[in-house]
Amino acid sequence: MLPPLVLRAEALAAERGFARSCTREVGRLLHLLAASRGRERVAELGTGYGVGSAWIVSALRPQTPFFTAELDPELGAAASELFRDDPNVHVLVGDWRDTLPLEAPFDLLFFDAAKQEPENAELALGLLAPGGIALLDDLTPGRTGSDPVREFWLADERVAAVELLTAPSEAAILAVRL
Repeated sequence: MLPPLVLRAEALAAERGFARSCTREVGRLLHLLAASRGRERVAELGTGYGVGSAWIVSALRPQTPFFTAELDPELGAAASELFRDDPNVHVLVGDWRDTLPLEAPFDLLFFDAAKQEPENAELALGLLAPGGIALLDDLTPGRTGSDPVREFWLADERVAAVELLTAPSEAAILAVRL
């Protein structure tokens, strides 16, 4: 059974023709990570219409603050409306590089936007508390050649990381800051 909040977020994204929400496979992984022990501050880079956020929020303990940053004001307004009844959800409209560092460090970070820009990896890593987990989705399995996202997260000595197949056509990286 899917969390009701996830169904509402998926319906909103579908109604608006937004096709870049996280998949249900990634959502289930987010849900599992958010439900695990020790989550005191959680964040997401790239809200969209709130599907990934809904998976996370549906599993967090009550009173756990969740921050999500969205650059597009229209998407941010829609997500704010979706979460209007939850005082622990903070939709920050603006560039995550400006908004999220003020709220860091985080125990769980869904790095869903701007991960293809190499300089953002270092900034995102800086948002994690020691022992904090980052999840990066939308990776192509079996990609060959240069891939700055994989090169950073899978080779950096400051993280322990693994690439996971979340679906036959999608991979994700799960990384823990050491």
